[in-house]
Amino acid sequence: LVQLMESGGGSVQAGGSLTLSCAVTGIDYNFLAWFRQAPGKEREGIASMYTRGAGIYYAESVKGRFVISRESSNILLQMTSLRIDDTAMYFCAAGKLYGGQESLLEYEYQYWGQGTQVTVAS
Repeated sequence: LVQLMESGGGSVQAGGSLTLSCAVTGIDYNFLAWFRQAPGKEREGIASMYTRGAGIYYAESVKGRFVISRESSNILLQMTSLRIDDTAMYFCAAGKLYGGQESLLEYEYQYWGQGTQVTVAS
């Protein structure tokens, strides 16, 4: 069983930075990822990491602004140059996938955290 718990959400002004953390327990996964869901929108995969080798993937919407990394049993999402449209509930997820091309797709992940809210104000 894999369990995940996010922390680090909050309110920040546009242009600011925020780092999210997700504590991961269990071993039955080979990908970790961050997703987000804004009100009225579908859940969007934004960053993923292959945990057994090289392989990091980003959505175009966050490329160059967000960085996914791993620190011990935690997965981090460093967010910079935040925009109002980054406002969303952010979730971390773990799963066993066969390739990186699908690693930003929601249905590929078996385990999810409860989410942490990020609000970007003007």
